[in-house]
Amino acid sequence: MLPGLGGIAGSRNKMGGLNLRQLTLREIGMPLKHAFETSFGVTTERRIIIVEALDESGALGYGECTAMEQPLFNHESVDAAWTVIIGSICPMLSSMPPTSAAAFANSLSSIRGNRMAIAAVENAVWDLEAKLRGIPLWKHLGGVRETINTGVSIGLQKSVDVLIEKVAKEVDAGYQRIKLKIKPGHDIKLVDAVRARFGNILLSVDANSAYTLDDISVFEALDDHELLMIEQPLQPGDLIDHSKLQKKIRTSICLDESITSLRDAEQALEIDACRIINIKLGRVGGHTEAKRIQELALSKNIPVWCGGMLETGVGRAHNIAMATLEGFSLPGDISASARYWDEDIVESPVVVSPDGTINAPSGPGIGFEVRDDLIDSLCTRSESYPFSPAKAVVGS
Repeated sequence: MLPGLGGIAGSRNKMGGLNLRQLTLREIGMPLKHAFETSFGVTTERRIIIVEALDESGALGYGECTAMEQPLFNHESVDAAWTVIIGSICPMLSSMPPTSAAAFANSLSSIRGNRMAIAAVENAVWDLEAKLRGIPLWKHLGGVRETINTGVSIGLQKSVDVLIEKVAKEVDAGYQRIKLKIKPGHDIKLVDAVRARFGNILLSVDANSAYTLDDISVFEALDDHELLMIEQPLQPGDLIDHSKLQKKIRTSICLDESITSLRDAEQALEIDACRIINIKLGRVGGHTEAKRIQELALSKNIPVWCGGMLETGVGRAHNIAMATLEGFSLPGDISASARYWDEDIVESPVVVSPDGTINAPSGPGIGFEVRDDLIDSLCTRSESYPFSPAKAVVGS
């Protein structure tokens, strides 16, 4: 059972502050049911860091690091995140303990980048605080809807025929939006085939920064397919080029890798570099910064949605909570656990209804019971940092 779901949370003052006792990292290996290919590589297995934040009451909060094994999606990697959490984040939290989840970001404001490492810890603290208050995390964050709409991301396939089979399966499952991964040489033909077979389904494409402005003919051709959006067509730092591209095409550009902070979002919207934003918790540094971006987008009538990073049930639960916030008006990449894992690390895996929706959980915190026994069996390394005067680090 999750500590903090019963008497522990109830015995605490529901408005009381945090008092962190220890942070524990466990790395697990999770093989995907099917290989997932994007423009920057093929993923068959995920190395995942699960973070546990232990309060003096005995309550536990859980977070997940979404960094990849290699620095391909962004500059972070699993090993780098582990080092940053133990070597920098933990000592900073020990010297300046946050009294609330909302104050967490200020404790780490001097760290440059490393947003996924920060998010893994911050999200665990948000989960912990919600459990101590005895409320669902989504309500603690200010969520406004009990049901969220979902879509799926389909990786590059061996052939168009295989792609059509994959899309048919997901459409039949009820998912409300289909996203196709594309890269140069594997783009227009794919969209042509899907549109011809499935008509007016809600369809988008994701390039993961694989193109340049020299590929304008590709984007002009995609313009004819009534796509919901073209996600991250150019390099993350190329906001000006994205602005130039947006002026030349009708289809909305959605930025993903380019948006790592509120400031990035402000600058992108100021120069019309995008008209939709994909908010990924890991990429932006956790719930606090995600809420800031969501509030900015809402004030400017810019739709946002929640992107995925092949998370386990822990990360998926955090995504569900975020997606209940106002302004998350487009179906996110929060699909069922069974799409990726034979066995998830939460007791009741995430499921999607036949109409492509997920119900926000009613239990305290992330609302899913974490399977510590399965995590232990999958664990390849662990390390704990006790918040005590000795500041000792114990590894195994």
